[in-house]
Amino acid sequence: MVLNIPSEKIPIQEIPIDKKVKLFMKREDQIHPQISGNKYWKLFFNINNYLSGNPEKPYIITFGGAFSNHISAVSAVGNLADIPTLGIIRGEELKDKWRDNPTLLFARRNGMNLKFVTREEYRHKEKLTEFLQKEFPEALIVPEGGTNEAAVEGVKMMLNDDTKDFDYLCTAVGTGGTVAGILKFSEENQKVIGFKAVDDDSLENKIAELTSKKNFDLIDSGFGGYGKIKDENVRFINDFKEKYGIPLEPVYTGKMMQKIFELIDEDYFPENSKILCFHTGGLQGIEGANLLLEKQNRNLII
Repeated sequence: MVLNIPSEKIPIQEIPIDKKVKLFMKREDQIHPQISGNKYWKLFFNINNYLSGNPEKPYIITFGGAFSNHISAVSAVGNLADIPTLGIIRGEELKDKWRDNPTLLFARRNGMNLKFVTREEYRHKEKLTEFLQKEFPEALIVPEGGTNEAAVEGVKMMLNDDTKDFDYLCTAVGTGGTVAGILKFSEENQKVIGFKAVDDDSLENKIAELTSKKNFDLIDSGFGGYGKIKDENVRFINDFKEKYGIPLEPVYTGKMMQKIFELIDEDYFPENSKILCFHTGGLQGIEGANLLLEKQNRNLII
């Protein structure tokens, strides 16, 4: 196995707030320094099941944007297992600029080949996948964000006896795989809340394809749009780290926690509720975010 179940439990850290509810965070970001958070678990069975078939010439292909946590994680897995990887990157304009992008530079240093496609081509990933599978019949092609049935089975590992005592399970949502996995394996009495980083009307259907359970809500936490970083987001992330010692990134976990604090202030959660948030990693994205903020002469994430 390339990816192993950690020998030590992932810690659940209380976030002390002077409110009528109790707030906790499961530090999935601490699983692995380069394959962190939900990406570790979404790739867990995808990679291990593929390699258990002993492919003669293993090859891993996947999709992502310029600052994709998934691209970063897959490149790290490839480097770890000495398997060639290919990243199909959204945005042909990046072809001559990838060296200025910390995520893509990290991926290349891990040995990942990068193929840049237009945004129109990228929208038709199903056609691209068919073409790539014909060209590389032995390759493992992992969808954008790693979301598929194998990923959902991996996310099951984020839940254990320690998570059963919570009333609410909260996670950021990109492609829907993590919230679907948490939902599928949650307890009947638990409410799962997915905090949408992207405005995607198809998410509910995607989740329904992966699990039949209905004990969930999706709440918008885009704060202006996917990948958009407002000054209030930066302030919240920096204050959160200073108060609680937990770093957050600005696309997923930072916005989720900011929205959860707003909901707590609005008495969204009943009194005495126990809320568990999953830190889904992705801290590699801070460096890229700071490059953009610096160009705009704005405050940086510390």
